[in-house]
Amino acid sequence: MKIRHILAIAAILLGVSQASAQTAPKVLSDNHAMLPLKVSGQYLVLPVEEKQEIANVRVIVNNEQKQTFNVRLAVDKVDYYVPLDIKRWGADLVTLDVTFHGDRRTTGAIKDFTCWQLMKQSDTFDTNNREAYRPAYHHTPLYGWMNDPNGMFYKDGTYHLYFQYNPYGSQWENMTWGHSTSTDLVHWQAQPIAIEPDAIGTIFSGSCVVDKQNTSGLGAGTVIAYYTSAGQNQVQSMACSTDGGKTFTKAPNNPILTSHEPDFRDPKAFWNADIQKWNLVLAVGQEMHFYSSPNMKDWTYESSFGKGYGCHGGVWECPDMMKMKVQGTDKEKWMLICNINPGGPFGGSATQYFVGEFDGHRFTCEHQDTRWMDYGKDHYATVTFDNAPEGRHIALAWMSNWQYANQVPTMQYRSANSIARDLGLYEYNGNTYCSVTPVKEMLKVRGKKISKPTSTCEIVVDLKGSAELTLSNAAGEEVKVKYDAKTNTLAMDRTKSGKSEFSNDFKAVTTAPTYGSVQQLRLFIDNSSIELFDADGHAAITNLVFPTQPYNNIKVKGGKATIYSINY
Repeated sequence: MKIRHILAIAAILLGVSQASAQTAPKVLSDNHAMLPLKVSGQYLVLPVEEKQEIANVRVIVNNEQKQTFNVRLAVDKVDYYVPLDIKRWGADLVTLDVTFHGDRRTTGAIKDFTCWQLMKQSDTFDTNNREAYRPAYHHTPLYGWMNDPNGMFYKDGTYHLYFQYNPYGSQWENMTWGHSTSTDLVHWQAQPIAIEPDAIGTIFSGSCVVDKQNTSGLGAGTVIAYYTSAGQNQVQSMACSTDGGKTFTKAPNNPILTSHEPDFRDPKAFWNADIQKWNLVLAVGQEMHFYSSPNMKDWTYESSFGKGYGCHGGVWECPDMMKMKVQGTDKEKWMLICNINPGGPFGGSATQYFVGEFDGHRFTCEHQDTRWMDYGKDHYATVTFDNAPEGRHIALAWMSNWQYANQVPTMQYRSANSIARDLGLYEYNGNTYCSVTPVKEMLKVRGKKISKPTSTCEIVVDLKGSAELTLSNAAGEEVKVKYDAKTNTLAMDRTKSGKSEFSNDFKAVTTAPTYGSVQQLRLFIDNSSIELFDADGHAAITNLVFPTQPYNNIKVKGGKATIYSINY
């Protein structure tokens, strides 16, 4: 991961530089206080206590509300800190209007809350890793909560990843588009927040496209973002960037699409060369709705898809749509990605897909069975990069599950993305399936051969038929991988993998069909995850693990393992 913040956020608490104490809060009631601040630092460092109820904070400058957000301000003790930029408005005086939602009978008098004593100003903020389970070569936020990847695109040699982000805590809240960039899909650099909540709502998931032909009239190469504004209702909004995705200007006529449906979100736009127009697919309840546009501004509803197809155990979310060649043939087919929560094959959230034909107006699915892109518990909100080089379809997933995402044992940050994956199509027994393989860039960080597994390594296993692999440590924690050549299935057992008490839904054995025989497996191990692939791309299993010490022992029956370090 090794991401670096390009902001001045580099060294604040624990150890505040240029800190200044605040004036006492003005207590207005048993749950309401106002805190006037004479600005002396770039950031006001807010103490967070995760067990507390949220407090709503309104930032007031010159009698105007400039920002509002929710944060679990510390009442008794501090779990971690988050920064609030208070210099951004160029004012000498800033007032925080704070309303607490906890029960005063159990939390005590508002004037005695810990947050007032430990709230400090500083010019810097320490983002050095303080988490044993933070991945080394997977993307994570520097601090705070992350879920769905959003708006991913490639331009001028750089991959841009936006993501659902809470800058004010490590649980879901205050949805904002965070932003990171990479030139190799492995090493990520943190960037300033890209799109913030506004009067229409918080910023839910969406997509970005590069308007290479200036169909929007906003300039060739302009990056156009479509996202869900989540206020009283969910509506779709638009923003544009003329500086390559660093900053965005929101359209003055937002929202650009509305609906009476309560679940109406996650717009995915893509250029359809077949009809020389743009298409947009939206998740609406348990359907996908398709739109078209010649100019990226005026959208026409075309059709819906979903009834009678796939899994309907939960709400459909985060769609993606792409046309791909079928490996080894001269065929081309369309694939619709549909993320769903709940309803996954092993509980909670997961990614399903549909293969068929699309004429720019209507999608026709060619199969009736439900197909999952990954058969682990921690692979969700999968979407691809727009404008990827070499015609590739490169996907990232959110590596968690809504069953326990807010409870996993980290606090400085929560959640990571999967390693990047190349998607394709292949045929087996007359059917067409999605192939999933680690991107070729992962080979560039493959290091030397090592004798034992470590907390960050790749394991390649050459199989002779059915096989079993066990990773373990001295604490008796283990993960088992089994391939059954008779049933053509691949399984991962994490029931004894380490910490799991945070959720009754965590322990699991997850099993994938392989659609043919498997000759080689690739396992990518990071500090808190294992991603398992059939080397041909016919099966993938992604699972989080939280061992109390690294798995440093390996046993293999029915195959030969080669272990590589990873250079990150």
